[in-house]
Amino acid sequence: MRLGTARAARTAHTARSGASGGPAASSARTAARTGPAAPRRAKGWAAGASAVGVAALLLAGCGIRGTSVPVDAGSAPSRATCVVRPGGGESAPDDGQAVSVYLVCASQLLPVTRTVRLPEGDAAEDPVRVAGVLLEQLRQPPLAAEEEAGFSTDVPAGLSVSGPRERDPSAALRLSRSPDELPPSALGQLVCTFAGTAAADGGRGVVLGGPDDERPRRFECTDEMRSRPQSAPTGSPVAP
Repeated sequence: MRLGTARAARTAHTARSGASGGPAASSARTAARTGPAAPRRAKGWAAGASAVGVAALLLAGCGIRGTSVPVDAGSAPSRATCVVRPGGGESAPDDGQAVSVYLVCASQLLPVTRTVRLPEGDAAEDPVRVAGVLLEQLRQPPLAAEEEAGFSTDVPAGLSVSGPRERDPSAALRLSRSPDELPPSALGQLVCTFAGTAAADGGRGVVLGGPDDERPRRFECTDEMRSRPQSAPTGSPVAP
């Protein structure tokens, strides 16, 4: 009788222990602790998405748009083509001759073709008269088609040219301003336009001086002068 009572007591104790501390109870307690995590994660995601949305609205309010294309933050590209369209020149004299005149385009010296009246007969070999005709072309504004292509001139409008002085070389040309006082690009325009004509010294060189007593110097139209006209050429002294 006592043995049955003890067994019944142990069975009841085991049942109570299983209800309070067994594996099932442990799983229930774990679920109770971890259950709210999912709602918290959902709330965190919603808060992040909301922050992104606010940032997008702020950017839109500032006029900034997203782009998947790389943006070039450098200087704006030049629109100069440096190519005069065919038939874009103004009317030219019927008895004129085609000459190359050097203008500035895209920071370089490039030739354009002009039709001008050059001196005839013996005057065709006169350096001063030929230089005067070419200088006039450099002083005037570019033609409409040249300007459209990006050409310009840096030669001063009031610049003039005259012949050599008593002790100057016979091929020397005297400008109304010293070559050193001219913009380097303007000096390059003069040298490259005069070179190869009667205004040169018989080759690619041009002998230029100013209104003062300084000796004239010889300048050449080099590749460097054409590609980098802002580099001031110094010229070389010439003998009388």
